[in-house]
Amino acid sequence: MQTLKVDVGHSPYLITIGAGLLGNPALIESQIPGKDLMIVTDTTVARLYLPALRGALGDRRSIQECILAEGEQQKTLQTVSWIFDALVGQRFNRDCVVLAFGGGVVGDIAGFAAACYQRGVRYVQIPTTMLAQVDSSVGGKTGVNHSGGKNLIGAFHQPIAVIADTGTLDSLPEREVSAGIAEVIKYGCIWDLELLGWLDNNMSQLRAREPEALTHAIFRSCSIKAAVVAQDEREQGLRAVLNFGHTFGHAIEAATGYEVYLHGEAVGLGMLMAADLSRRLGLIDTPARNLIHALVRRAGLPVEAPRIGVARALELMKMDKKVLAGAVRLVLLERLGNATVLSKYDKSALDATLQEHFA
Repeated sequence: MQTLKVDVGHSPYLITIGAGLLGNPALIESQIPGKDLMIVTDTTVARLYLPALRGALGDRRSIQECILAEGEQQKTLQTVSWIFDALVGQRFNRDCVVLAFGGGVVGDIAGFAAACYQRGVRYVQIPTTMLAQVDSSVGGKTGVNHSGGKNLIGAFHQPIAVIADTGTLDSLPEREVSAGIAEVIKYGCIWDLELLGWLDNNMSQLRAREPEALTHAIFRSCSIKAAVVAQDEREQGLRAVLNFGHTFGHAIEAATGYEVYLHGEAVGLGMLMAADLSRRLGLIDTPARNLIHALVRRAGLPVEAPRIGVARALELMKMDKKVLAGAVRLVLLERLGNATVLSKYDKSALDATLQEHFA
């Protein structure tokens, strides 16, 4: 078991990483306070792991469940309203705790519900997917999608704890593991050249879910995100680099109705486009771009983007939350292991990248 601290000043919290955490009542009790708990999860996680979590929670005044259907399509205000109905129906007050027990979709929805209910109640992230454990459960971003774009409705609301039981990854389909590895690749690209080298040497072990490889990837990714979030909790500057590949990726998700690509798959494609544009602008060289392409391919992620059209892609990219004064700001690479956010760049280079991947 490993722990690290996310220090955002006003509400620091611990991330705990390890196998078998759901079967550790002492840990669960120490990290999850409150007498009234609302577990928000999905049908698959409920079937596989809900009994273990409930067994570890011990005696509380009330433990309730809100079980959602699966998929990115559930990230709507309607779903959040169902959680509100469950909380109100149980007459839960501001001292309740919401448990976000599932992947990134559940974490985003449950966290947003916790941010809004009675102007904010406590919540705990208990991520059960690779992507959620390496990325989305940490940092306090919560929200839902809109037909106009990804995560356009949301709030910053930090959890009081993150409990990442790597044992839950054993039941994941390979596609979900690959989607999570996309975010690990992202962290190497923007922050940690050594992590990129480790991925190059250990990709097969990571995809095989070898415990040592999993723990290293999760701990290193969370460490990087914790360091960034501690400096810029609400994405006023540095934190924007965590969106490497996401502006292109969110356009892909929105254009395909959130039904074709997993988030990590879309991010993987977005990173290929961001790397391609970085090369066209002379920021990185061709071997650097090729390394990113090779890692994305070896992770089992798609490398061919859907032909959604350049005009549609630009329209969706302009709804990205990083747009300021009408300018699409893009996270690009100055070199491997170092990212920058640019709003001024050669538009013809962007057009060439969009033509190559989307036309």
